[in-house]
Amino acid sequence: MVSKKVCMLGAFSVGKTSLVEQYVRSIFSDQYLSTVGVKISKKLITLDATEVNLVLWDMEGKDEFVDINMAYLRGAMGFLVVADLSRRETLDEALQIRNSVLEILGEKTPNILLLNKCDLETLEIPETQIASLEARGISVIKTSAKLNIGVNEAFLAISTKMLAV
Repeated sequence: MVSKKVCMLGAFSVGKTSLVEQYVRSIFSDQYLSTVGVKISKKLITLDATEVNLVLWDMEGKDEFVDINMAYLRGAMGFLVVADLSRRETLDEALQIRNSVLEILGEKTPNILLLNKCDLETLEIPETQIASLEARGISVIKTSAKLNIGVNEAFLAISTKMLAV
């Protein structure tokens, strides 16, 4: 069995905790509870006959990346950065976070940009912008923690990327 640490990063209220809870416990709650510090969850999966213990570090949301405790990144094998499709500014923050973390962990660190809340009617991030990100080589997956859309796919994708390194 291999163990892989994955950090969940993004601004406040983008759905990091909801994504983890949906993936690990198949639970979704409409009640917003701000994560303070870091919350660690684990999930054992089997991928290509390899048992993988995913250790998910759900880090508190920040308006400024500078505030994220860099010590939490130590030992991370990959990361998911989350933006809220209904709040355009969270994408800019997510991309800033992604770039900063890649500088710290290395450009080849497996990562995926999750565009959460795809179930909402009013979305502020246009498809053309998403296509532009993908054209730049950024892995993007649309998710909805509420409706469990793309959640398993996202964690499977980051796990596959980490095992390939």
